[in-house]
Amino acid sequence: MSLTRKDVRAEALSVGFSDMRICRPSDIPQAADRLAEFVETGRHGDMGWMAERMGWRGDPTALWPEAKSVIMLAENYGPDFDPLAVLEQPDRGGISVYALNRDYHDIVKKRLKKLGRWMLDRAGSGEIKVFVDTAPVMEKPLAAASGLGWQGKHTNLVSRDLGSWFFLGAIFTTLDLEVDAAEVDHCGSCRACLDVCPTDAFPSAYQLDARRCISYLTIEHKGPVPLELREKLGNRIYGCDDCLAVCPWNKFAAKAAEIGYHPRDGIKDQPLAELAALDDAAFRALFSKSPVKRIGRDRFLRNVAYAIGNSRDVALLPVAEKLSAEPDAVLADAGRWAVLRLRHLKG
Repeated sequence: MSLTRKDVRAEALSVGFSDMRICRPSDIPQAADRLAEFVETGRHGDMGWMAERMGWRGDPTALWPEAKSVIMLAENYGPDFDPLAVLEQPDRGGISVYALNRDYHDIVKKRLKKLGRWMLDRAGSGEIKVFVDTAPVMEKPLAAASGLGWQGKHTNLVSRDLGSWFFLGAIFTTLDLEVDAAEVDHCGSCRACLDVCPTDAFPSAYQLDARRCISYLTIEHKGPVPLELREKLGNRIYGCDDCLAVCPWNKFAAKAAEIGYHPRDGIKDQPLAELAALDDAAFRALFSKSPVKRIGRDRFLRNVAYAIGNSRDVALLPVAEKLSAEPDAVLADAGRWAVLRLRHLKG
């Protein structure tokens, strides 16, 4: 039985995806050079995996030469609250919207596999490989080439229909499917995402220095955060939504339909003092099946310690002192920094 682009789109929406577009693996010829420049300038920081298998990452045709089509899927996780409101509550921890409940890798991959199996059954032949942010695949350039959206000045994908709040998944297949037209840039003269960044992580429009990005610093970076950036973290303890939240295209964004993306009790905007008291077992229990769990308790509490130091709440001084005595050297360093900050305020 033949398989058309229209068929795939209808099934993609049926299994829960918010949008779907198709491109060729060869449709991102500039990706390899851009990746090489990013890595050569050191802007990838500790993310050594970005430098590994650069040939595959920059050229999807090398990753799987037999693939003829790439189906790019969008998964909406839009919030129904202001993600920046927690920044006005410095005694509470701000966690990025996408990490307030289930790990999106699990949800998206399940949908991709379901859609992929349906495609092969419907076509009666072919092969597929599914990817969700865990393989050498440059999802954002492929998504732009497929027409899902465009890479905004903050380098993230933006959609005229979904705004900024969506995950990406990819199905590579040997099936030869009709492709969509690439999306064009609709940022215009807007600089909202560049101007809001607390750490000036964008050297220029469309360029990111991950070493200054709060999402990188609070999630991927394993060591102490540079002294000059600690205050700029504010109370962001896992990720940062600032550049996404201010995008004007979010006026078209809708609340996530998937309940697994709705904030879970006990995670959103929690008091820093309560988070700082988590032992390893309590941390694992609280963040079970959450993206937060993968960074581990010590790195998470390192971020909490920085937030406590930025809180200007001297009542949190005993909490900071306890963190400064932690066995983990990086966490203890963050605790000592927080102690010094709060003692200075106390006089």
